[in-house]
Amino acid sequence: MRAANFLRSFNFLYFAMLAMFVSFLPVYLDAQGLPATKIGLIIGTGGIITIFSQPLWGMISDKTKTIKKVMLLLLACSSVVGYLLYTSNSFIVLLLFTMFLYFFLMPLDPLTESLNFQTAEANRVSYGSIRTFGAVGYAVMSLAVGYAIQYLGLNSLGFLFGGIGAISFLICLALPDAPVTGKPITLKSLRNFLGNKETIWFMALIFIVAVPQRINDTFLGVYLRKLGGSPELVGQAWFLAAGSEILVFALSFWWLRKGKELAIIAFSSFFYFIRFILSSWITEPHALVYLQLLQTFTFPIFYSAAIQYLYRIVPEEWRATGQTVLALLFFGVSGIVASYLGGWFYESFGGKTLYFWISIMSFIGLIFSLVLSAIYGKKKMAA
Repeated sequence: MRAANFLRSFNFLYFAMLAMFVSFLPVYLDAQGLPATKIGLIIGTGGIITIFSQPLWGMISDKTKTIKKVMLLLLACSSVVGYLLYTSNSFIVLLLFTMFLYFFLMPLDPLTESLNFQTAEANRVSYGSIRTFGAVGYAVMSLAVGYAIQYLGLNSLGFLFGGIGAISFLICLALPDAPVTGKPITLKSLRNFLGNKETIWFMALIFIVAVPQRINDTFLGVYLRKLGGSPELVGQAWFLAAGSEILVFALSFWWLRKGKELAIIAFSSFFYFIRFILSSWITEPHALVYLQLLQTFTFPIFYSAAIQYLYRIVPEEWRATGQTVLALLFFGVSGIVASYLGGWFYESFGGKTLYFWISIMSFIGLIFSLVLSAIYGKKKMAA
């Protein structure tokens, strides 16, 4: 249980760093006077880096048979680069440091999730009881950063990121190492994994549902500021969004049923549709902030069900590959489409139209997930 408690602390701190990066980088870039197209360009280019960096660090972890030492290296580099990013204002420099941070920080996500699952199984506790602390960290830091920007200025982000990174490094030192049990990620293993028809349809579904989520992640803060919201209000929005995940993750042992994952994804897709269609109608920034409470029924339910379904359909020896592919699809490929296309769309048609169209995409995800549930749900019950 001691290992689980250290990992809970690490989840809190790592996802606090993610809050500063994922949620507030667009706000920081917007405050530097960059248009939505350039914001999308910077974040989309970072997504391209993720496609290469996550498999690379996964292979390094496989090769060296350690997760902890790789995480320590990534944390040290992320802390330094994050500090430099949030003390810069040149477009070229911002683009460069963002690419470096995507290279070092984002590969920590699948490594952390791998540790979460292994530690949960070893200690006979639920995955949600550990991952909940990540949601708490994201929520608390979102609120803290909003107030820090409001009262201490944008440059306070650099000191916050570097400080949290240093503490994360110290906590990671106390974590027990976990050898990588999956096969190394190779082109052959990827071909075998991706050649399965059910896997292909499942990944297509994840992409359809993930793109609207990633567009919202990138442009919510920018949209709020355009409606007249302050950085403090942006922090409150992300606090409500991330805070609403806490109970969902904590109770995942109760609601996350094996064999029902596709139906659960359909449930979350319906609320994605409601959330984004309402976002396209709202003109008052405070109302948009309160709407983020619908995160309760969207991301934590969608992502937990997706991970469980993946682990159920992927052969055990390919789980490491499958986890990496899922992370690449959600944070890499969908993030690239969301940033490039979303930035252009926002600049050309505005936030209201952008949110209307991603609500339509979420509705398509709802229909698609219901179809797959009807096909593969019956198949699993028959088996």
